[in-house]
Amino acid sequence: MSISAEAFDGVYGRPAAGIRVRLEIAGANGWEVIAHADSDSAGRVTEWGPCIMARGLYRMILSSGRYFTTLGAASAYPEVAITFKISAELDSYRVHVTLTPYSYSTYLTRIPHALKSG
Repeated sequence: MSISAEAFDGVYGRPAAGIRVRLEIAGANGWEVIAHADSDSAGRVTEWGPCIMARGLYRMILSSGRYFTTLGAASAYPEVAITFKISAELDSYRVHVTLTPYSYSTYLTRIPHALKSG
């Protein structure tokens, strides 16, 4: 199983390159950070480093305020947190986010294991 992210800048109509993303999993004692990364030039995070992913409840947090500050813009959302559930361990998932300083939208794509290997 893999989880990736794709961030798009809705103001400038381009990938949100260099945005900080943190991946967390819900545990018995609350949220646990399992990985963090910066988006690449295509606005994607596809590699989280060494972390184990399994079924469960996840949260992806994007540092949208920091991103827009580097562009000289103020932002209403210092962070955008997206909570989602993973139910099939063999499948891959991509969280898509479109950001503007005063709004965001998101959706989750599931890529079934059968489609990846065929």
